[in-house]
This record gives sequence, structure tokens and C-alpha cells, in this order.
Amino acid sequence: MRRGAGLVIAGVAALAWSEWLNWRWSRFLVGNNGGASEAVVVLGYRNPQTTANLINRWRVRAGLRSIAEGGAYETCVIFSGGATRISGTEAQLMADYAKSVLAFDGTVLLEDQSATTWENITNIIPLVEGVDRIKIASQPAHALKARAYLRRQRPDLAERLVRADDYRLGEWMVVKPLLAVYGLWTLRGLKADERKVLL
Repeated sequence: MRRGAGLVIAGVAALAWSEWLNWRWSRFLVGNNGGASEAVVVLGYRNPQTTANLINRWRVRAGLRSIAEGGAYETCVIFSGGATRISGTEAQLMADYAKSVLAFDGTVLLEDQSATTWENITNIIPLVEGVDRIKIASQPAHALKARAYLRRQRPDLAERLVRADDYRLGEWMVVKPLLAVYGLWTLRGLKADERKVLL
């Protein structure tokens, strides 16, 4: 009985820890910019099929729900991701899903050359230079990594970063502890000054 209770407590603690960590990641390296325009950048994930996979479908939904309500800003959604193993690009597959399944009819731009997160950021820079607010939508740790990369490449544009709606309490709950551990591993390469920002 005690062993069972210990496992339950450990499981609850792991869920609470992973929720807290993902919540914190979603709030690092973002500000509160105003202005009249925004870009929501949706980062692709490797997609070895002819339609958007589970992770890319979720990222598209997170990106679309990140659009400011009530048309408060002139918004474009940028789908970023290069060639897949089969055909087309991650960017095109995500755009197709947004339009055909989610009935999104807003402004869409495609960045279809990137193979890494660093390249995602490098290649979206010309597309976001003219907007007042930039949101990056992905899993929280991945989005944080991308924001850190924008801060490295273009600190002036990084000042325009605002929070995307890519963290919600209980979402991905069953796998969130694994995502948290993986996120810690992927963020290990952040520089010392970026880590100071995270404290």
C-alpha cells in the first residue's frame, strides 16, 4: 500500500513539475509590445508523410489560437519548415492543414527552406522585420530556444517578442514530463547571458 501511494505521489509531483517548467518556458524572453501588426511564426517538425503529422497539427492550432482576439492587430501567420522526406515542405503541409481543416482564411506566408531551428529563425527574419509584435508557436521549450536564437541573431527584433498561446494547463499532460526532460536537454546549449535572463 505504501509503495502504491509513493508511486502516486511521485507521478503527481512529476506532472506538477513538468507543468510548472513548461509554464515558465512559455514566459521567458518575451515582452509586452504594442503596435498595429503582428506575426505568428509556427515552427515545423519533421514530417515523413504527405499530410501534417500530429505534432505539426498541434503547432498549427497553437499558432492560430495565438492570434490576438477581435482583430486587434493586423496579423500574418508564417509557417516555417523545409522539405519533407516524401514530398512538399513542412510549411506547405501546415498551411494546407490550417486552410483546409481549420478553415483559416487569414494572411499566410511560407518559409520553406529551413532544416533546423537556427535556420527557421534566420529565414523568417526578412518576413518579420516590418511587424510590431512577434509570436513564436511551438512546444514551450522549442519556442524558447527559437526566441533565444532570434535574440542572438537580431536583438532588435527580439525586443518585439510577445508570448504565444502555446502553453495551456493540462495540455499534453500524459507526456508532458517526457517533454520537460527533453526540453531541458535541448536547452542545454543556451549561452550564459541567456541563462541569466531565465533566472
